Amino acid sequence: MIAHLRGRISEKQPNRIVIDVNGVGYDVSVPLSTFYGLGDEGSDTALRIHTHVREDSLALYGFATSLELNLFERLIGVSGIGPKLALAVLSGIEPPELVRAIEQSDVARLTSIPGVGKKTSERIVVELKDRLPRLRPAAAGAGAGVGAASALRDDVLSALVNLGYHRPLSEKAVDAAVKATPDGGFERTLKHALRELAR
Repeated sequence: MIAHLRGRISEKQPNRIVIDVNGVGYDVSVPLSTFYGLGDEGSDTALRIHTHVREDSLALYGFATSLELNLFERLIGVSGIGPKLALAVLSGIEPPELVRAIEQSDVARLTSIPGVGKKTSERIVVELKDRLPRLRPAAAGAGAGVGAASALRDDVLSALVNLGYHRPLSEKAVDAAVKATPDGGFERTLKHALRELAR
């Protein structure tokens, strides 16, 4: 089973990329949360991979972080959720926010994700609420950062979006900046977030 790929991006479209690994092109489906963090065509990348095997096909799903991969694998374990819907969920909500929504039984937030109905949201909560023990520390850390500096986070996020940066990517950068500079003011946090985006 393929668990990791490192190579050059030869094609790039939302939800799908082709990674050239020593002359072999791997067609990989990705959530938007991963897509917006990738470089341009021709740049190098490394992704965690879930290999999905069925009788008539073998499909690869790629993720930038272990949290995304972990959530994907848990989502496809929920009855009625296949890989495509799991990708749609991860494309419609940031991973730490998804963890919080599940732990807080926030069915309304889950239902707001395109393609996810109320019954599916309820199943996600029922089947995964008590199955996220390894994710809780990361989620709690993100929640604490947001809770302690929610106004600052919102201000910096708004500034980045107004500068033209894509919202999901900006949210990741702001979360990293708030975590790295918990006592920083607006200017310091914004500068750190801009450095994160420039990586």
